[in-house]
Amino acid sequence: MPSSFGSFISLFQNCLQPLKMPWSKKRAVSSPTDNDATVPGVQDHAHTSILACLYSESTIAKIWGVAERALDKSTPPTLYPEYTKPGATAYVYRELDFWTSGFFPGSLYLLLERQRKYARVLSPSPYSGLSQIPHPLQLQYACEWWTHNLHQNAHLKTTHDLSFMISPWARKAWELDHDQKSYESLLTAAQTLGSRYNEKVGCLRSWDTCVTKKYSFLDPTKDFLVIIDNMLNLDLLFWASVELRSPHLYNIAKSHAQSTQRHLIRPDSSTFHVVNFDQATGTVKAKFTNQGYSDSSSWSRGQAWAITGFTQTYSWTRDVSFLSTARSCADYFLKRLEETGTGIPPWDFDAPSSENEQRPSDTSAAMIACYGLLMLHRALTSMGQASPYLDAALYILSSVCATQLSSPARFVTRKVEVESVEHGKSFEDGKLVVEMGDGEETILKGATINNYEFAPRRWANHGLVYADYYFLAVGNLLLEMGIGEEFIEK
Repeated sequence: MPSSFGSFISLFQNCLQPLKMPWSKKRAVSSPTDNDATVPGVQDHAHTSILACLYSESTIAKIWGVAERALDKSTPPTLYPEYTKPGATAYVYRELDFWTSGFFPGSLYLLLERQRKYARVLSPSPYSGLSQIPHPLQLQYACEWWTHNLHQNAHLKTTHDLSFMISPWARKAWELDHDQKSYESLLTAAQTLGSRYNEKVGCLRSWDTCVTKKYSFLDPTKDFLVIIDNMLNLDLLFWASVELRSPHLYNIAKSHAQSTQRHLIRPDSSTFHVVNFDQATGTVKAKFTNQGYSDSSSWSRGQAWAITGFTQTYSWTRDVSFLSTARSCADYFLKRLEETGTGIPPWDFDAPSSENEQRPSDTSAAMIACYGLLMLHRALTSMGQASPYLDAALYILSSVCATQLSSPARFVTRKVEVESVEHGKSFEDGKLVVEMGDGEETILKGATINNYEFAPRRWANHGLVYADYYFLAVGNLLLEMGIGEEFIEK
């Protein structure tokens, strides 16, 4: 059985067929220090270029090619990229108050973070003759332009998704630039989100209403819906509780996580998608799905939300029960992934597949899981414990990079003639242009928003903005852990 990233990459490149995954049957594979100069099997392996796509010209060009279209307009964007239609290449956009609006600006900020923190290893010298990438000042302007209209979302009381809508860009704006307006939006969003807490239920309300072809919930006074995705909104509450010295926000977030442990995690550590509570008594009325295959199945993105959300919650509380839940959810995800014989999760682990019709994949579930697995690895190794989760994350990431990248984009710069008093006619670089190529405007393909049989609309096998966001976030986290540099093409 392989015991390092180098070993399982060899397996992966030899074939994409059923095989034993690198984490199988044992927990202890990775070194208990993730910041060592030598990560097992990474530096000395000849094929780490498979992960160079994390930091490639095409990855940057995909984001910039979409962003630059809004930069020469007279007003900042009010529509934000969400997904590409199956079989199509162009983004479909949503209004600024839709829950995914923060991910594309967040992707811009992740690129800015790379430029600011890791330019030494990532940015080609302007004298190198290599293709250039946007200047940090251009990126900063694009970040500010794309987020100008998003601050108002911090006041929305009709959604639980305020961390998704605000945190991806506002946290980076505060951390990188100490942008006061973004800081205030974060605090406002946290307090707005906290207002959705119900003490009897012990949770934040997720959806106010929900309608499918099978059921409908239209009266928030009768039903209190909580979804597993909501675990990712707790990070905002915990962060704000520290900034505001607010035990109230801290206790809300912790209570929500505890209630989620009790009611949305099954005995086998798989997850329910939705739980409906009686808000008067806090008792459970029903458990069902809204995006998975069935009420009893394992929707892969929901499982990934649980891995990441409980790991984040542990990092704020140091309550080992949350770490234990994160590990059990991760182990379940990896066990089910092993059953598929590939490194890319299907949209639902229990959805049927046949010779005539292969079940859709979900690269967003893959990337969210990778992000959570890396955080889980870091949490364990910081305590001196061994961890299999780095190997698992890199295996999944390698699988996605090998099979689910859209056709590459590239930067093109043409020389322009300039006449000056001192030099006469000379040439300098002109506008940085993106040639998007023939593929999707997204970095990744193979995502599935919702393939539930009774969904009002079904989407599968397409590009998706938050698959790309977490792909970039994984790349930045690997750089932060001292690992990512090994994958950068020299």
